[in-house]
Amino acid sequence: MGDILLIRHGQTEWSANGRHTSYTDLPLTEQGEQEAEALRPALAGRRIAAVLCSPLQRTRRTAELAGLRITGTDDDLVEWNYGAYEGITSKQIHADRPDWSLWRHGCPDGESPEQVGTRVDRALARARDLAGDGDVVLVGHGHSLRVCGARWIGLAPAHGAGLLLNTATLSVLGSEHGLPALARWNAPVSGA
Repeated sequence: MGDILLIRHGQTEWSANGRHTSYTDLPLTEQGEQEAEALRPALAGRRIAAVLCSPLQRTRRTAELAGLRITGTDDDLVEWNYGAYEGITSKQIHADRPDWSLWRHGCPDGESPEQVGTRVDRALARARDLAGDGDVVLVGHGHSLRVCGARWIGLAPAHGAGLLLNTATLSVLGSEHGLPALARWNAPVSGA
């Protein structure tokens, strides 16, 4: 079985400013495009069976610049729905709700950690089914991919809080002795 590779999209204006970005469809910044291009050498030579991508432009462009051929888009790979918190920073949220945590409370009019966990479980199941022929690349977003990492190793979605994930990094979900393992996490690529 191949590995499952997770790629977070390159930088956008809002990711650079710490603004919660789920359904707002922003392009990559110039730096984000350079970050995505820097992924190419890290992916070269891998036997890639499938590339599943969130339907938003920042992920599709990241895949394209990384030299990947998208074989399908997957709505289960979209970012955590921030609902009423879309476009604002954690600092702004904490001004009104000092105890708020995305990982404990989710977002009003958005998703809970459990809801995100349910949909990334579906995406991971599809990736496992495709990995018999090589590696499967999932191109997505920071918080939802952190939940993927937690779910892969059997943890609750909220444990994604402990898995930091920078833009345009490569993470590898693999196994050791038949058990799911994080083979690589939040790894920068050369030149990024």
